[in-house]
Amino acid sequence: MATQGGIAFQEKVSRLLRGQNGKPVLKPNRALVLKDAVANRKPKKGEASCITEMSVLMACWKQNNFVDTLCSNEINSFYMCVEKAQADAKNKAAQSNIQGGRLPPKQATALLKRYPNLCKEI
Repeated sequence: MATQGGIAFQEKVSRLLRGQNGKPVLKPNRALVLKDAVANRKPKKGEASCITEMSVLMACWKQNNFVDTLCSNEINSFYMCVEKAQADAKNKAAQSNIQGGRLPPKQATALLKRYPNLCKEI
């Protein structure tokens, strides 16, 4: 069943390459096959957290000439926010490992090298 879908796809691509009267519609400058490796990119960083708490803390320091004892409430709220953000990040990382989602680039490259593409053009 999967081979029929692959054959139908190959026929569609060859029709597009031929076009009308045998003239090609598409002129690929490379072979129309996937590479056997994936770019090794790092995942993007998330948004910054606890910015409001940090700005409140810095404003308090500025008003009180950088005396920590007068800004203890703001310091505690900032540290609580940081702890919560770190716990959320750990939970999110654990969930992404459990659910699967996307493969890391090294693992995808290993699978592609284990099962390479056919090297002939359509």
